[in-house]
Amino acid sequence: MIRSMTGFGAASGTHEGLHLSLEVRSVNNRFFKGVIRLPSELSPLEGELEAKLAAKVARGSVTLTVRATDSTARSAGRINTEVLKNYLAQLESVMPDGRKGSLDASSLVSLPGVIIDDGSQRMCETARACIDALLDQAIANMNEMRKREGEALRGQLGNFSATLDERLKEISARVPDVASLYRERLRTRMQTLLAEVGSTVREEDLLREVAAFAERSDIAEEVHRLEGHLDQYRQLLDPKRPDAVGRALDFLAQEMLREVNTIASKASDYEISKRVVEMKTAIDRIKEQAANAE
Repeated sequence: MIRSMTGFGAASGTHEGLHLSLEVRSVNNRFFKGVIRLPSELSPLEGELEAKLAAKVARGSVTLTVRATDSTARSAGRINTEVLKNYLAQLESVMPDGRKGSLDASSLVSLPGVIIDDGSQRMCETARACIDALLDQAIANMNEMRKREGEALRGQLGNFSATLDERLKEISARVPDVASLYRERLRTRMQTLLAEVGSTVREEDLLREVAAFAERSDIAEEVHRLEGHLDQYRQLLDPKRPDAVGRALDFLAQEMLREVNTIASKASDYEISKRVVEMKTAIDRIKEQAANAE
């Protein structure tokens, strides 16, 4: 399946008074890169969420933003009454009788150990119970958008495949004529040169030169490999294929370009060169579009 690397998905829900809102955004990247943005209270969940993103998204720069609103008293700290009583007992023992009633509550709660701040831990435990399902929903929404864009991308990539197929068939049909045309051009040149010294072209010399040229310019192997690459390319475009194919398309485009360049260097023929230029243009477009595919 071809999916675009660009997409957006969101999901939200409430569990035990904690409202969570998730947004997932994805843009192009050669590899997977996860960026997690969490409230400070939920920072212990960062590693878990990044691992889940990496398991669900094969390629792209993915940013997950989580917002949390707690409508309960869970986020408030708790007073450690035993510690506070101990402080009060010590203060009363050293303060004059006239000042024992002037103890300031705000000063007392700021003393070390008086406030137990375990609200973040409790919020994390509550969030962990529902955030996985919300993340799955957000990623599913994002992937649906990426899938729709991927379908349009697959259509463009299919057009490039048709162009390559057509040009390769034209090159294959042209190959038998190349040696014959070279033979006639060589015969004409040799006759012109030998006429000046009163000699004629010997057929065996001509055949030997044509055979050497045919061996140097033989592109049958490159054509065969390119046909195999195009078969693989069409398989990657199969909409029933479940895995991500962006990196495979990029690699295959490099291999096709290698074969086309070899054909261009070996086949000394104007008509083949024209078709090679068109094929290289199509392969460059494939590389551009493969950079947008997961």
